[in-house]
Amino acid sequence: MSTLIVIPARLGATRLPRKPLRLLGGQPIIVRVWERVAAMSLDAKIVVATDAEEVAAACRAAGAEVAMTRADHPSGTDRVAEVAALPAYRGHDVIVNVQGDEPYINTDAVQGAAKLVRSGRFALGTAASPALPAILENPDVVKVVTDSSGRALYFSRAAIPFLREPTDGVHRDALLKQHIGVYAYTPAALQRWVTLPPHPLELVERLEQLRAIADGLAMGVAIVAPVLGGGIDTEADLDRANLRWTETNPSAPGTTR
Repeated sequence: MSTLIVIPARLGATRLPRKPLRLLGGQPIIVRVWERVAAMSLDAKIVVATDAEEVAAACRAAGAEVAMTRADHPSGTDRVAEVAALPAYRGHDVIVNVQGDEPYINTDAVQGAAKLVRSGRFALGTAASPALPAILENPDVVKVVTDSSGRALYFSRAAIPFLREPTDGVHRDALLKQHIGVYAYTPAALQRWVTLPPHPLELVERLEQLRAIADGLAMGVAIVAPVLGGGIDTEADLDRANLRWTETNPSAPGTTR
């Protein structure tokens, strides 16, 4: 089955302005994400999707293939869908969305999400990792709960599952899962997703995947090792990401924010 990997990048982020072009280890974040995915040696077509010529120029300079998109997309999935419908990218069996702020995403997360869709059991796939209780009160860390088959039941910025009795902590901790920013879709499920109107749950939580969950689309969750470094949504996240970069690349030039 053929696979298309799209890395959407929007310059107009609010929590971290100009996020794709902020520097991680001396290179734009979006370039680091593309480098990470390209280094996975996956049998897939890889393209960065953006509406900003500045982002496109930085990616092309690094060697990435770029698709220009409209500027009015409400979410990354809508941007991915536009690219998947372009004549140059049609005909793939599985489409993968690697979010443009996940420079340390693991190969297992990308492959795991895609494998769930290829299995035919799920129209959508994503990934999560076992998590620690410390994440529960952090709204920037998205939590997910699943059923016994691995299907996503709900995603939230809130503390889920809720611990009612302190003595049940050991059971709750075993259920904690931290969402990882990757999605895989069948072409039909992707088109269904983007034709749906935003759901109230999506608007309240600011989590686009809740649109698909509320519609009843089956989304499988691959459980993989934690992404060390995580996604970048805030200045603090960027500081942590740069610290990890200097720790893992001691001979690289100094980082600049």
